[in-house]
Amino acid sequence: MPPRNTAARRGKQPALSSAPRTDPAPPQRFMTVIAQDPAVRYKGQIVTARIAVPAEDLRVGPMGYRLQLVDYDANRRHFNGQHKLPARYEEEPEAWRRGDAAIVEDYRFHAQNTYALVMRTLSRFEFALGRRIGWSFSTHQLKVAPHGMYDANAFYSPEHEGLVFGYFTGASGTPVYTCLSHDIVVHETTHALIDALRPRYMDPSTPDQAAFHEGLADVVALLSVFSQPEVVVHLLRPRTGKEAILISRKDVLPAALRQSALFGLADQMGSEIESMRGSALRRSASIDPDPALKDTPEFLESHRRGELFVAAIIGGFIDAWSDRILSSGTPNQRHFPLARVAEEGANIADALVTMWIRALDYMPPVHLQFGDALSAALTADLEVRPDDSRYQLRAHMLARFAAFGFAPASRRKDPVGIWDAPPTGLRYDRVRFESMKSDKDEVFRFIWDNRTALELRDGAYTEVLSVRPTVRVGIDGFVVRETVAEYYQVARLTPQELTDVGVKAPAAYLRRLAELEREARAKREAAAKGKAPPSDDGAPDGYDAALDEADEGIVTPLYGGGILIFNEYGQVKYWVHNDVFGSAQRPRLQYLWDEGLILAGRDGTRLRASRLSTLHRLRAIGARRAFAEGW
Repeated sequence: MPPRNTAARRGKQPALSSAPRTDPAPPQRFMTVIAQDPAVRYKGQIVTARIAVPAEDLRVGPMGYRLQLVDYDANRRHFNGQHKLPARYEEEPEAWRRGDAAIVEDYRFHAQNTYALVMRTLSRFEFALGRRIGWSFSTHQLKVAPHGMYDANAFYSPEHEGLVFGYFTGASGTPVYTCLSHDIVVHETTHALIDALRPRYMDPSTPDQAAFHEGLADVVALLSVFSQPEVVVHLLRPRTGKEAILISRKDVLPAALRQSALFGLADQMGSEIESMRGSALRRSASIDPDPALKDTPEFLESHRRGELFVAAIIGGFIDAWSDRILSSGTPNQRHFPLARVAEEGANIADALVTMWIRALDYMPPVHLQFGDALSAALTADLEVRPDDSRYQLRAHMLARFAAFGFAPASRRKDPVGIWDAPPTGLRYDRVRFESMKSDKDEVFRFIWDNRTALELRDGAYTEVLSVRPTVRVGIDGFVVRETVAEYYQVARLTPQELTDVGVKAPAAYLRRLAELEREARAKREAAAKGKAPPSDDGAPDGYDAALDEADEGIVTPLYGGGILIFNEYGQVKYWVHNDVFGSAQRPRLQYLWDEGLILAGRDGTRLRASRLSTLHRLRAIGARRAFAEGW
């Protein structure tokens, strides 16, 4: 007979196991960061902010699952050590939360500020896109050097898989650290994320593509600052008085908000590093809309052209902000609550940065134009936020881009600028959509089965670059499930083949190729007759196996490709592409040749690599043309 459970008979429960419980960890934690810049003070204290970042178990460094902070100074060849961050917000030193001046020299706080802003930006992108984002390199952790060099610069380096922030001695004789500036950290992190999502955007292609990388990084960084209500209140205070709780009607008109918010932010970015950021923002804010500007030599330069992109988006932000405040009050209302004005500005900034991050999924993988970016933003926003009546962001974006002469790439009229529907008659019978959500081979099968409708060109190599399932959530809880597939085509053509496919290259460029071909042919003939002296490897000097065949010539690379947006049922919603042999290749080649960005050599032609660090220096000194090593 089994033993009686006397405890149960008496109404008592058996003793539970004493094994330790593992309660689910909260998805996020809070950290203190500098809200804007160490130079921005309120009542003598640095303005700080409490921001949410993904919760994780950090190792000393700090090192997490997506980021490794390496506090190494390359100029001094000195390792500043590893930093152990507070485990919880409540354990942070009071000096950090108060914004004491001492935090400027506290390398442990530098580590937290940099880590938190990078992770917040990453999580912001992942929320907007509805999925995890890998880096452009093969490893999982972005390396971040908060004191990586003695230089008034900061940059993203794909070769080093990381972000490098400089420091220098300011005019006042005190150290200035770029890793403490909110917008600089967000700006560089955005470069890394754009490169992860659209790696071909680092290639020279068009004036717009060269400008886009820097322009979108500026936009995300600035709107990230404006999305903090405490910063917005601080920017508006000079007009209202330090303790005011109301703001007058005239001070929420677009011109007044531009003066207080944009120029105010530029003025407060710290005079020590004003050339890195403040001057660029001030230039963007002060550009008067003019459709003719985009065709002037000054604004064909990539770093200046990026300012037009920033001016259009930030101008639309100011217009939407002002309209929202003025339309929500009574017609004769003379004052508005300052806290509400700041909150609406922060909400609009947050919605706008979400729109432009989501737009990346709807942009072609190569040869981006601002019109493509605008159509992508309008489409991405419509999908998740069909009702735009609250802020009218799409209308404001259309108006501001039009004021600078940029129209949507899509000519669709209803809704205006949204990408067109895909071609009809696509075949789905030979593929499995469940596999297409993750399998590049299955997506390639779909593309191959529909190669005529999708205009795949014979003679060009096709590769599916990525397949990304997404779940996007709008501000009203509206959920959209999509799968984004990205592919590209590349063809390497001789001068005769360029003519055969209808791509007209610059005459000077073709003359250079013909000259190189004559030189190569002469060396082949000399090598064949044994007249050329042998080289180190035993072959006649000038012998090139790649040019050994009589029909081999010096080739020019052409790139094209597209994106396919599938809905949750496996049907194509949008198809955005650039034809590898299309008419846009002619002006592209002309631009690359004129700017010295396409190099012709005996081994073929190649594009000059772009360097973000060089572009940042050009902006800082206000140069109108790039130096030889960069854009």
